[in-house]
Amino acid sequence: MKNLYEVIRRPLITEKTTTLKETQRALCFEVHRDATKPEIKKAVETLFSVKVADVRVANVHGKVKRQGRYSGRRPDWKKAYVVLKKGEKMIEFFEQA
Repeated sequence: MKNLYEVIRRPLITEKTTTLKETQRALCFEVHRDATKPEIKKAVETLFSVKVADVRVANVHGKVKRQGRYSGRRPDWKKAYVVLKKGEKMIEFFEQA
C-alpha cells in the first residue's frame, strides 16, 4: 500500500459507530483488504492530523444473496476501529454549515 487514499475507503457511520465515537473515542472505517494496522494508523494520522492510540481490524464476510433462482455473493471487506489518544480533537465527518 502506497497511497493513503487507497488504505481508507470510507468512514462507516451507523448507530453503533456513533455510540463508540461518543463513549470510547473510536472511529470506524472501511479499509482496503490488504491494509495492515500500521498502514491504517499512518493513514489516519496523516489525513486527519490526529494521534492514534489503538487500531483493531475485523474481516467482514460477504453475504450470499439471491435473485430468484440465481445466487450470488457480495464481496468480503475489512473494517478498522481506530481509537484516538486522550486530548485529541474528535474528527467530525459532518460539519455544520
